[in-house]
Amino acid sequence: MKKNNYPFYFIIIALIALFLGMLFGLLGGLQYVFSGFIKEKLPFNAIRPLHTLFVVSWILLAPIGGIYYYLTSNSSILFFKKNLIKWHFWLFILTGIGIAISYLTKNFAGKEYLEFPSYFYFPIVLGWILFGINYFKTMLPSFKNWPVYYYMWATGIVLMIFHFTEAHLWLLPYFRDNYIQNIAMQWKAGGSYVGSWNMLVYGTALFVMSKISGNNSYATSKKAFFFYFLGLTNLMFGWAHHIYMVPTASWIRYFAYGISMTEWIILFSIIYDWKKNLSQEQKIQFSIAYKFMRLADLWVFLNIVVALLISIPSINLFTHGTHITVAHSMGTTIGINTLILFSSITYIFNTEFSFTYKTVKKLKNGIQLFHISFILFWVTLLIMGLKKSIWLFGNSTETFGQFQDSQHVLHLAFVLFGIGIITGIGTIIYNLIKTYTEKNN
Repeated sequence: MKKNNYPFYFIIIALIALFLGMLFGLLGGLQYVFSGFIKEKLPFNAIRPLHTLFVVSWILLAPIGGIYYYLTSNSSILFFKKNLIKWHFWLFILTGIGIAISYLTKNFAGKEYLEFPSYFYFPIVLGWILFGINYFKTMLPSFKNWPVYYYMWATGIVLMIFHFTEAHLWLLPYFRDNYIQNIAMQWKAGGSYVGSWNMLVYGTALFVMSKISGNNSYATSKKAFFFYFLGLTNLMFGWAHHIYMVPTASWIRYFAYGISMTEWIILFSIIYDWKKNLSQEQKIQFSIAYKFMRLADLWVFLNIVVALLISIPSINLFTHGTHITVAHSMGTTIGINTLILFSSITYIFNTEFSFTYKTVKKLKNGIQLFHISFILFWVTLLIMGLKKSIWLFGNSTETFGQFQDSQHVLHLAFVLFGIGIITGIGTIIYNLIKTYTEKNN
């Protein structure tokens, strides 16, 4: 049977999307330092949604490609329709190109983080429906024996459809005409579809850990299933810590406050146990995938600390809307999600193609440059956020312009470390794509 390359196409496009996301993030950072930088051709209000588009595309396309690969390469699984993978791929690619064009032409007709015209909702949801049909038709016969990662992928697919639809309820007059209801729904949907793609990413993490160790007990343990149900509860209610300042029911705030402090602690514990029980031979065999997962564990811990602090309402009042929130977001999307996805991709590539010694060395150099730069970048964001909070609430007599000027050194550091991040990630991406192209020529 002819090999289906579309799972790899998802992964390659995901890697390109990540690089573009980093590039537009860097361009946005340069506009902080040089206010007139390419502003007429590409203003910040276009750069920001383009950055978001490509980074979110990375976080979605990489696990989708991984899931397709893991299922189609399993000889014991009878895949439903491999042609649907092709349709899913082209539907998402053409839609992504259309959204990018709408941003470049300054056609912003949506809401924050989903600024694209609302008609793009239909092909995006159709793609997820095709994914869901393929997944459930393939996996339902073995439902009784599912390890936790199959549950997580199934949940992620279904709830992405549900919450992405929820994010577009503002188109209905019932929501659009009520400001409080509208903003609460916007943040509820946003928080929940982030939780939905986390199901795909964290499920991928558990799958990769099981395969590297050759032990499926991590994915069938009571702790793993507790983590799944805790993550599901977080997905359903944890969003509310984003809207402490919106007048919603008090019980929602208290419940969200409690839940938002729990999920990552279990993930940290699972990865820690996995690392502890791996043999030296297993660590060497999948050295790059292991290194990425080990770094992800560190960022789970760092993000737990920040998340615990900013989830406290009295602290959230001072940090919300500052660069501390950005640091938390970056710690999640890059420090946790991106590192887990790199672990998955390098596991796949190492299994399929076997990395050469030279490639391993280049990948490790890229990882080192990226990680050092990212730690310094993250600390810079925390300092910027702290200074902004002091300026906002410390009875400062400085105008906003004066405050921004005083941040110039930090903005320079922000850009410098951003260059380090994109160079490190670019090195990783280049060598992964090079490995794929060389092995397929």
